[in-house]
Amino acid sequence: MSCILISGGFGYIGSHTATILSEKNHKYVIVDNFSNCKRDIVDKIRKITKNKVCYYECDIRDTQSLINIINENKVTSVIHFAALKSVSESLMNPFEYYEVNVNGTISLLRAMKLTGVKKFLFSSSAAVYGEPDFCPIDENHSLKPLNPYAQTKIIIESILKDIYEAEKNWSVVCLRYFNPIGAHKSGLIGDDPLSGKSANLMPEIIKVVKGIKDYLNVFGNDYPTPDGTGIRDYIHIMDLAEAHFKALDFIDKRNGISFFNIGTGKGVSVLELKKAFENVSGLNVSIKISNRRQGDCAVCYANPKKANVMLKWKSKYDLKQMCESSWKFANRN
Repeated sequence: MSCILISGGFGYIGSHTATILSEKNHKYVIVDNFSNCKRDIVDKIRKITKNKVCYYECDIRDTQSLINIINENKVTSVIHFAALKSVSESLMNPFEYYEVNVNGTISLLRAMKLTGVKKFLFSSSAAVYGEPDFCPIDENHSLKPLNPYAQTKIIIESILKDIYEAEKNWSVVCLRYFNPIGAHKSGLIGDDPLSGKSANLMPEIIKVVKGIKDYLNVFGNDYPTPDGTGIRDYIHIMDLAEAHFKALDFIDKRNGISFFNIGTGKGVSVLELKKAFENVSGLNVSIKISNRRQGDCAVCYANPKKANVMLKWKSKYDLKQMCESSWKFANRN
């Protein structure tokens, strides 16, 4: 039976993808250094999947350990999530972002090359597009990173293109995510507001309703949008996890390198998301308007048609369901 290595498999997106793969009876092994998650995530995945969770505590820059893990588990493909992911932190500490994201990926790819594994699914980001020239954004949009985090994703995509040019028997898919929110239906796993350094919008909203913070910082209300706040494409985490399952099937059947936008194709403003969460929870989310953040664009949402057609994937969950699952997770934890 083929085995999938999931780097960073205990993070927000990785853990939800692991539950989907388990549901579909895929064998996987997780590699994580626990820098961006709590250790109880292992038990939570075990509880959801009712299966043993095979994992190694390992940094992806440790190439020899990766080689050993790939050989021991007869790994046939890799899903690569492990990365630092805070835009604001990347602006303050670019060196660390290049070191972990770029060098870490090179280490993982080297381990794959030395073990003959050539199926690679990469966790990229819509951040590669920067300030959009048009919306909805398709995969042919120019790449104009606004921060070092986005730049690391572009560098890795370029490395993957070059690897495929040199060795045509690689099969690579880069999924450019828009904005994942929500949680697993069990309420056991989700985007933990107390884990990691990310300032994603939904965990910030949860911090306010749980009394951890006094208000939600809204960065800019003077954008050229209907209510002045930034517009993003929010996608349910389980839709995103399902996209990985479909993409694995895709790389199993052909060689090449492909890029796919993973989003709903709908733009939602910060204030609209706040309002949707208030409707679901029955609670008020206090806000404070702050200055725009460096590296943020006004409007960004996907044209997901390529993924709809080629991966046979489509988002299923709406904004209300995203808020409901986030609220359930907040209450269970």
